[in-house]
Amino acid sequence: MPEIKGQGITPSQTVGPYFKYGLTPDGKYDWNDAFTNNLVTPDVSGERIRIEGRVFDGDGQSVPDCMLEIWQADAQGRFADPQDKRALPNSAFRGFGRCGTDADGGYAFDTIKPGSVPDPDGKPQAPHILLAVFARGMLLHLYTRIYLDGEAANAADPVMAQVPADRRGTLIAAREPGAGNAVYCFDIRLQGDNETVFFDV
Repeated sequence: MPEIKGQGITPSQTVGPYFKYGLTPDGKYDWNDAFTNNLVTPDVSGERIRIEGRVFDGDGQSVPDCMLEIWQADAQGRFADPQDKRALPNSAFRGFGRCGTDADGGYAFDTIKPGSVPDPDGKPQAPHILLAVFARGMLLHLYTRIYLDGEAANAADPVMAQVPADRRGTLIAAREPGAGNAVYCFDIRLQGDNETVFFDV
């Protein structure tokens, strides 16, 4: 068999950069925005909130081409999923959003405060939002949770309890002072000092 010159090992495929035109058009392209960063629908009930922040790499530099996805329950703790058999009076609320980061690594989601949901053992979990992070240089996307500052249920959350006490703060979005809808700040650090806790799923 002849030797093939110049052939090396095929490089691994990384998660990003991603194709912004189809994945996070955000009204900037002639495209149907099937996914947006605004989850609020006309029939949804509950407290309106905004989650915003920045994504940083291991050197503390912002990541301008990252894609984030969130998934959450509604204000009554129900998911828009066939496995959740409870009625969904707010049927237009899907609980799923997607956005890309801007040139400064910034992102924002407009949604509602989720209700408590049970874990597989039936224990109540603190209100939280599930977050997936897709970014260049990563072979797999990362999963984490966003908990809300000031929730008494955070202390008894069964998932939070598995995280070392000195790392739990990386999962809590800080509420910003001010009037109007609640705004929570949640920065995501992919590596380095104060790295966000990510979970194996």
